[in-house]
Amino acid sequence: MARWPAPGRCKRRLAASCGSSERAAAIQGRLTSHTLLVAAAAVAARGVQLQVAVDGLAPGALRRWQRAMQRRSDWPPADRVAFGGQGGGNLGCRMQRQLRHGFAAGAERVVLIGTDLPGLECRDLTKALALLQAAPLVIGPATDGGYWLIGMNRAGFQRAGTRLMSGIAWGGAEVLAQTLTRAALLDLPPRLLRPQRDLDDHADLLAWWRAVGHPGAPVPGATWA
Repeated sequence: MARWPAPGRCKRRLAASCGSSERAAAIQGRLTSHTLLVAAAAVAARGVQLQVAVDGLAPGALRRWQRAMQRRSDWPPADRVAFGGQGGGNLGCRMQRQLRHGFAAGAERVVLIGTDLPGLECRDLTKALALLQAAPLVIGPATDGGYWLIGMNRAGFQRAGTRLMSGIAWGGAEVLAQTLTRAALLDLPPRLLRPQRDLDDHADLLAWWRAVGHPGAPVPGATWA
């Protein structure tokens, strides 16, 4: 689930902290490209189907983006990838819609990810899919109190219906806790993946730079450069 990286329409917290919507959009573009290529690697490794659900892009532009990706040598065959919109509603409604579409298309396991995770690896996706062979629900906790991945198998989705994602305070620090509470009420024992840190603001970006030993990472307390 991706947001088109246009200045002023994505990464608003990052733009506010670095003082540039163009720079924030460029970072979002890098994150989106990274996520797509990791997902493409999972397609090759596991034989899965990839659905790229985009927010903020008109149908014509979406088709052009799809054609551009298909020209890449590291992109899966066209019959293994589909591009489409996310539809309206809050985040819970949009995720629920993608789950429903996946299972309606015949999938037995569906995993959702966003495009805010610089540390995402192919093994994260393959592990989630493997766990869903037995577990009804898989969640990747985020350090900000949300989650960076959620996946369900068909039995779990049929048991939960729309209730797992209803009434959640999306965007807040209690998203994961509220989701786990609902999962317990619905008898959906989750398997948890490794915690990871989303990249939402300036502090997240600096933390990522330091984690990977980026030569341009400033010392703690330095201003944006």
